[in-house]
Amino acid sequence: MPLWLRRALSCAILLIATQAALAQGPATVLLEDVTWTELRDLLAAGKTTVIIPIGGTEQSGPYVALGKHNARVRVLSQRIAQELGNALVAPVIAYVPEGGYAPPTSHMRFPGTLTVPDDVFEKTLESAANSLKVHGFRNIVFLGDHGGYQNDLRRVVARLNKSWAGSPARAFVPPEYYAASSDGYARILREHGVPQDEIGTHAGLADTSLLLAVAPGMVRLAQLRNAPKPSAADGVYGGDPRHATAALGQLGVDAIVSRTVAALKKDTAAR
Repeated sequence: MPLWLRRALSCAILLIATQAALAQGPATVLLEDVTWTELRDLLAAGKTTVIIPIGGTEQSGPYVALGKHNARVRVLSQRIAQELGNALVAPVIAYVPEGGYAPPTSHMRFPGTLTVPDDVFEKTLESAANSLKVHGFRNIVFLGDHGGYQNDLRRVVARLNKSWAGSPARAFVPPEYYAASSDGYARILREHGVPQDEIGTHAGLADTSLLLAVAPGMVRLAQLRNAPKPSAADGVYGGDPRHATAALGQLGVDAIVSRTVAALKKDTAAR
């Protein structure tokens, strides 16, 4: 084959591949990374599920960064959206109820924690969901990474679905997401030989392992390995993070993603 013909064929193949890639839309599931026209086209192509990830800015002991929940829910939501295939991920909501500030209670007793009142938090979620509904999303999913506001999420979903009655839109808060990341993950860790007194409920081995699997730079691992056992005075509740590993965390990541995806496919198909 003449050289000029080979070059012409190569150019034609490259052009076809480029056009195919453009037709498929942007290679992201993050809402904030697309333009409004790209979003319009994605909605028309069937991406009508959106995840609103909710984190929190709170202390998680001396060796875990304050944005633990935000980083974790962002990564997990992206994986869930990718596996669903028809979903996008809204920006993470990082301002959540974390206790009072006059006087400081709960995590607010530690520097860096940010809190908002429950009514402000719930109004923020409702406003975000209504905005997304206006733009054409039909399945609006709240994924909350922190246990303290799960009741707020359920109240918001109930109010939204009542106000949306008769419309094609519906709100969801799949219990499988938080269940898999808390009791479900603790059960998996016990099955892998991790002692219950190391797992913990906040900033222990479970919490720290999950973060190591999704954002290892947020854990001060060198200091953690050589530290004395942290206590509640340090912000670590009922656990010991010193033996946390990314491999243990990956067990939890896989369980959270697979169980949440299965639940959402079932719930949205039931509509």
